[in-house]
Amino acid sequence: MKKNQKIAIYPGTFDPITLGHIDIIERASNLFDKLIVSIAINSEKQTLFSIQSRLEMIKKSIIHIPNIEVNQFSGLLVNYAKEVDATAIIRGIRALSDYEYEFKMALMNRSLDENITTIFLVAHQKYTHLSSSLVREVASLNGEINQLVPHVVVKKMIKKFEK
Repeated sequence: MKKNQKIAIYPGTFDPITLGHIDIIERASNLFDKLIVSIAINSEKQTLFSIQSRLEMIKKSIIHIPNIEVNQFSGLLVNYAKEVDATAIIRGIRALSDYEYEFKMALMNRSLDENITTIFLVAHQKYTHLSSSLVREVASLNGEINQLVPHVVVKKMIKKFEK
């Protein structure tokens, strides 16, 4: 790691990664020397794709961005941030309802570690309706998802839901 390098984490489940996530990643990567896109492992959450599959889809989807690292973590996000020398957490906001939840999380993280700053990036208006759960639902009903997720995800979703 370079001295004084500004590092941020963009955590999420990414099940699957969407074009909304890619938009946030591209914009956040311009603000920091290094952006760590990290899958939050939550054993209580039922996911469609394995961690390995999600890591692969993310890496293939953001190959055009040079200052990105992709990995996974479990436990408290602020502890993980300290571990990787990150000073910021990136969170995407689609609607007011997202803000209320994210605001509470940001305050909790700050109470746990005042050195970690949460930065909210507002989603591009063309992605404000988009969520991984909606993509999974549309794909499971054989709906068109080409305008919602990267091509690598489209292929994996088709394979996952073919009867």
